[in-house]
Amino acid sequence: MSEALERLDRARILADLSEAARAELSGLEVFPTLDSTNTYLVRGANRGQASGAVCLAEQQTAGRGRRGRHWVTPFGASLALSLLWRFDASPEALSGLSLVTGIAVARALAGVGVSEVGLKWPNDIWWRERKLGGILLESGGAANQVYVVAGVGLNVALPPRDAALIDQPWVDLQEILRSAPVARNRLAALLINELIAAFRQFQQQGFIGFVAEWARFDRVAGRPVQVHLPNVSFAGIARGVDGTGALLLETPNGRVTPYCGGEVSLRVAE
Repeated sequence: MSEALERLDRARILADLSEAARAELSGLEVFPTLDSTNTYLVRGANRGQASGAVCLAEQQTAGRGRRGRHWVTPFGASLALSLLWRFDASPEALSGLSLVTGIAVARALAGVGVSEVGLKWPNDIWWRERKLGGILLESGGAANQVYVVAGVGLNVALPPRDAALIDQPWVDLQEILRSAPVARNRLAALLINELIAAFRQFQQQGFIGFVAEWARFDRVAGRPVQVHLPNVSFAGIARGVDGTGALLLETPNGRVTPYCGGEVSLRVAE
């Protein structure tokens, strides 16, 4: 780990939390190494762990992105954080929550001076069209008692050897914030604050309360894209999202069709 980078410190993160976040927080754990912060909290959720639990790790040995992809998490070079939240709702009512998580991340990054953050539907954090981070949501539970584990991974200062494993244009916070060291504990606290605030807002309003804010961060709307489903692909123009967070795709025949997340993958055409 670079000497310029802070080690994660539970006490410092707790000290920077808002009163509202502290009221909702049921636990905060920081580990040197874990297989995956998401996997850890999914195990906890299945054992009945309370809503509002947060887990961070300096390194993940089995970090995951969407659709089973490996997420590079060298020791101390990223921010890997997951939040467990329980909803009295059906899984269908949680449509758009991945996008809400992205909005919370963008809000937190603004708090440490990162401008020009964009979001690529449904789960990528971009800076000037290079990948800064990603989101993975996993859920379970009964029909109207659902838990969600929202995982966030942000590149902080990736060593060149590890960065070479990334198969797309990427960026880290060290490059963006050249004039100052990355305050990882402050960023972790801001991220917890914003995730909890956004999830509370989502409980009250659903995704419809975030549509306008999503549009400000959306870096895909109006561009040619390819939508990939497990067995078929479609080309078209992205036309933003609807009130549930589904991508609106205009195909060459002029028809606009919504596509939900899950097994959908989106590529921006060159």
